[in-house]
Amino acid sequence: MTQIKEIRCLSTFKILSTIIIVRSFNVKFIYLRLSSNNSQVYPLGSEDRVFDNFPIVQVSLDVETIEKALYIAEKADAAGVDWLEAGTPLILSEGLKAVAALRKRFPNKVIVSDQKMMDGGGLETEMAAKMGADVIVVMAQAHDATIKEAVKFAKRYGVKIMGDLLAVKEKVRRAKELVAMGVDYIIVHTGFDERHHNPGASPLQDLRAVVEAVDVPVQAVGGLNVEQALETLALGAKLIVIGAPLVTRDDKFDITDERFDRTLREIVKKVKSFH
Repeated sequence: MTQIKEIRCLSTFKILSTIIIVRSFNVKFIYLRLSSNNSQVYPLGSEDRVFDNFPIVQVSLDVETIEKALYIAEKADAAGVDWLEAGTPLILSEGLKAVAALRKRFPNKVIVSDQKMMDGGGLETEMAAKMGADVIVVMAQAHDATIKEAVKFAKRYGVKIMGDLLAVKEKVRRAKELVAMGVDYIIVHTGFDERHHNPGASPLQDLRAVVEAVDVPVQAVGGLNVEQALETLALGAKLIVIGAPLVTRDDKFDITDERFDRTLREIVKKVKSFH
């Protein structure tokens, strides 16, 4: 059961503030409401997280259990990874408590919730934010109303929205529309099924055009090997996403594979030295 406790205090600027402490799934989250008449809520401690030290290395935790996700996340953190992503398979299997578990274990890391929102943008953004997410993924194919609601609630909770262009035909046009609606990041994404039905499909085909069309950070996802993932930086991407297949093989990932640790450290080193 979620418990909400409010503490009212007078700030140094004589503005009535409200601190809301939310306890859920045995994790405590603290939000500071700037004013009793202001709907904006900001996670305390988020100022310690790195959002714009580009290029950023993000690891997607596309596994089925929290235990496996935390195991990989520990290795990623040790390797110097900036952002940790609760992948879609993880959220489908474990729910948003997976996001809460990552937040509890890594209080100073940026946590991405790849929940692929298609409807209920406001509610689902609020749910993820309360579980500790910093960046929340909405699908570009969703109705504009869903995207606008997601952006509205993201501002309320002091989190950011990432728009996923998966299956969008006119990627440049839609990317511009997303940014106009307030989306903070863009993903140029070629899906797993699409790649296997169309072996030539790659996010690299559209990446540069999207990067040149928008003024927000862009990342490319989908079937890229390590060298191609690094190539996205040269094409203008500000975030590089490393998933299990990039480090081992495309059809299976063994979390005990020793190559993960070694390769991940090498990737982080290369990305951080990119100019």
